[in-house]
Amino acid sequence: MIKLALADDQVLFRRGLTMLLRDLSDVEVAFECSNGEELLTGLKNNSVDVVLLDLEMPVLNGMDTMKRMREEFPQVKVIVLSMHSEEKFIVHLMELGANGYVLKTAEPDEIEDAIRAVASTGYHFSPMVSRVMLHGLVKKEKLKPTFDDVDPLTERELDVLRLICQELTTTEIAGKLFLSPRTVEGHRNNILQKTGARNTAGIVVYAMSKGIYTP
Repeated sequence: MIKLALADDQVLFRRGLTMLLRDLSDVEVAFECSNGEELLTGLKNNSVDVVLLDLEMPVLNGMDTMKRMREEFPQVKVIVLSMHSEEKFIVHLMELGANGYVLKTAEPDEIEDAIRAVASTGYHFSPMVSRVMLHGLVKKEKLKPTFDDVDPLTERELDVLRLICQELTTTEIAGKLFLSPRTVEGHRNNILQKTGARNTAGIVVYAMSKGIYTP
């Protein structure tokens, strides 16, 4: 069961989405709230796997909330809900540590897919968001590189990286590469350390920026 929290100050949108998610057999809405401060308080009192986080909220906005979450609740995965589709905006949120980015205009199925993917693999980018990110990352004159030069990845680490980008779970990667899940996690940790990425989503951003993976 995926335990989820929803933070959005638009009451009708929040209540409608909560009702939709409560119909899913594998998702439990632990709580909903209207701003970042309420979310942080709720996370102290509830065990949550994934947060759906709006960016434009009163009291404490989504961007500042996510910065605090990465310090206080690093294990909780964050899917940003936003009306903004600009490339620099999306890439910046990924660099801050978001695990996924979904536009508020998305179909309900996409939000459901994002929740399940983030819970199981650590990231989810819709095709549209992936294209926007890739376009921004290749425009060197307008967007600074996301990461500094890093230690070269080994061939096996590159194999693991490419499969991570395909949204495979640790168990699925282990099966494809004939490795143990523990070994796959070791490679994943090495990739995180070498790239300086905050999470799996950051690994994917790195892979896209270096041309290792193209969505």
